[in-house]
Amino acid sequence: MDRPDLDDDETGPIRRITDEVSLSPGHGTSGTPGTPRKPVRRAPAEGTRRAGDPDRRRTDTGPQRAAHSGSLRIPAEPGRAATPRRRGDTGPQPVPADGERPAARRGDTGPQGVTETAARPRRKVATPEAGHGHGHGHGHGPAAPASRRVRLLLIWLLAPLALATVVGMIVLYPWGKADPTSVVPQGTPVHADIRTTTTGPCLAQGQVQVGDQTDPNAKPCLTVELTMTDGPASGKPLRLTVPIEPSTPRFATGDAVVLAYNGGNAGDPASFQLVDFQRGTPLLVLAALFAVAVLVLGRWQGIAALVALGLSFVVIALFILPAILAGENPLVVAIAGAGAIMFIALYLTHGLSARTSAAVLGTLVSLALIGVLSAIFSAAASLTGLDDSTSTLIGSLGHGIDARGLLLAGVVIGALGVLDDVTVTQTSAVWELRRANPDLTWRELYSSGLRIGRDHVGSAVNTLVMAYAGAALPVLLYSSISGVGLGALLGSEDIAQEIIRTLAGSVGIVAAVPVTTVLAALIAAREPADHLSTAKAAPA
Repeated sequence: MDRPDLDDDETGPIRRITDEVSLSPGHGTSGTPGTPRKPVRRAPAEGTRRAGDPDRRRTDTGPQRAAHSGSLRIPAEPGRAATPRRRGDTGPQPVPADGERPAARRGDTGPQGVTETAARPRRKVATPEAGHGHGHGHGHGPAAPASRRVRLLLIWLLAPLALATVVGMIVLYPWGKADPTSVVPQGTPVHADIRTTTTGPCLAQGQVQVGDQTDPNAKPCLTVELTMTDGPASGKPLRLTVPIEPSTPRFATGDAVVLAYNGGNAGDPASFQLVDFQRGTPLLVLAALFAVAVLVLGRWQGIAALVALGLSFVVIALFILPAILAGENPLVVAIAGAGAIMFIALYLTHGLSARTSAAVLGTLVSLALIGVLSAIFSAAASLTGLDDSTSTLIGSLGHGIDARGLLLAGVVIGALGVLDDVTVTQTSAVWELRRANPDLTWRELYSSGLRIGRDHVGSAVNTLVMAYAGAALPVLLYSSISGVGLGALLGSEDIAQEIIRTLAGSVGIVAAVPVTTVLAALIAAREPADHLSTAKAAPA
């Protein structure tokens, strides 16, 4: 029945849906099921506005109904169509006048119902306005596994090269040959500590100086009292006399030194010769500092880099050096050894991926180019490779060795480290460009990657030049005081071979940029878009 306090007043009808109104036919909340009750009217307080006015009272606390999943129609005024309620609407809304839109009530504190769908988590539906609805991620992480098509392409390209490297190492290794020894006695290293040093005339063993008359033109000698710490006379004192020459190291009290023992009587000082300082402890400390720095910055990849570095030294010590000493062609040995070092270092450090394989291909092509250029121009310049160190090596071996090939082998191995840096950088740049824009063709990838590579070329070439210049600094200083002209200075054996080392290696580094970039672009362009990123697709 109608309540008198809910009658309409002069401001107009205020229509409310009370808890006595049924949800829909067949779902009444009270009374007879399926029979909707008559909506009641509440008289508004003085000063309230009309129901059609969008500015409703903030403190309206009228009863609210619980919204259900079904639609609910508000009883309309006579002659006006009923307005359907929305599913998530938790409060009664006024019937707006034509062309008007009611504002939401901020302070509506009436009892709110819980919708039936609130108990279930709502699924977010991607919309065009929400961004990328396909959930495609562009995370930067380890290289994604290559597609089957790219894997087959890389296998066809790299498998013959890897097989040639392995076969070359097997053929060139001196199987069953005795280890070469020096024909010039070098002596057995023995450690000792210096207790005292005295500067005076050069006296033979057992001689004594009578008076203070000395030859002013005679060179002084250094008398050293030592205690041997290992070897056949460990713990025994020893006294040696060393001429003081400009090239003689300056020994002092407390120094740890190395003696050369010729195998004679251990009690005779003539069986020992003072050779050098002990440097084991400083080198170990510096190596430990280097390893810590690499591990702190690189972490797991730093561990892989250190392992790759150790394996590189293993290849040099156990394959390259024995094969060259056995008389094999040094250039061929260096190319095979550099190939093995490259496969081990790149794949172990950067992972077994398509981008690393592209870097391997670029490095191999560039190494071959460096070797060919070095061979051609060293022959054209009539370089012999017979510098002081090579001459000493030949004299110790007692037989000849390909000195020019040894020079070329040094060029190839010296350029390998810089080539790795250039090729890995270029392939990473191409892969990132392809991942950022999968629609780029291989020509567009090549052009963009080449622009990046131009900035890298200058620094890489300068690195190689400075490395060779630093190694040849004594030769440069000696040549600068020789008193000859610049042309003769540059054409000398020692300087010319350093020039060929530098320029041939630099040409290979410059060529590595376009070669590696075009290889990476061709491979990356064939990679499907879903293999370009390792990031999991994020929900829209």
